[in-house]
Amino acid sequence: MLSKNQELSTLQKKETLEDFYNKLKITRPEIPTPSLGMIHDIGHFNVFNRGNVCTNVPSAFSRRDFYKISLIIGNGILHYPDAQIEIKERALLFTNPNIPYSWESTSPKPAGFFCLFTENFIHNRNETLRDSLLWRINDSPVIHIDEEQEVTLKDIFSKMMKEMDGDYIHKYDLLRNYVQLIVHEALKVKPQDIVFKQNNASVRLTSLFLELLERQFPIGSTEHILELKTAHDFALRLLVHVNHLNHAVKEVTGKTTSEHISRRIATEAVALLKHTEWNIAQIAYCLGFEYPANFHIFFKRQMQCTPKGFRAN
Repeated sequence: MLSKNQELSTLQKKETLEDFYNKLKITRPEIPTPSLGMIHDIGHFNVFNRGNVCTNVPSAFSRRDFYKISLIIGNGILHYPDAQIEIKERALLFTNPNIPYSWESTSPKPAGFFCLFTENFIHNRNETLRDSLLWRINDSPVIHIDEEQEVTLKDIFSKMMKEMDGDYIHKYDLLRNYVQLIVHEALKVKPQDIVFKQNNASVRLTSLFLELLERQFPIGSTEHILELKTAHDFALRLLVHVNHLNHAVKEVTGKTTSEHISRRIATEAVALLKHTEWNIAQIAYCLGFEYPANFHIFFKRQMQCTPKGFRAN
């Protein structure tokens, strides 16, 4: 059992790619470790068979310094700061560097595939995919699929693995396209009333808003004070009228700008209450609440319990 100080350290420090490969070296020494020297210049991508890499030991609850898309075949539980999502039989799972999580397999042997990649690997080349990923990671991270969709996704991941072993000069461009195919398969599964139907300007503005919102997190110390707290704050930073921002975000996501902000602040509040020893007044102040009483009202409205009651459970 981790102490609260250890949990705080885990919350503040993201698991890096180097950490990932160092752990992999211990459990699977036969798998070669790639060179990570060019991460900051060209990014990084890799793909794995979950049966060869994953174990039934629950992963540590932490943030990762990379994106990950997993085709999970089997059962398991995704643990988020304020929720648990159960996966049965098969699902596509999107995780990102902003939200801490842990994964607990409940199947005898993990199966499926996963790919991991850095932001600059994807975003340098494909702005449309960037919008899609921003949409996906700020919405439901789990896409439940049927057997036919499983076959399709297995084929894409298998092609990825084949390309990784090949020497095609443009293989990383091809791999970006395979990632895009997976995202589109996920969007096809998504219920039609919330799949993209909006104009490009609204999608682009919404993506910028969501990205700006996520950039403020995690809160790493009691000196880190949330700067953008209202729809008006974001509109000023994005140089648009607040009504225009509100209309675009509502059109694209079905939720208001304020709902997105409140949801994200509540998620961070849960993480800080769970994994730090900061007092509630400190947490409230970091999250932009001048008075603890206002934070108390906000948290109770979002989580149906008080901050003190949540921490005690």
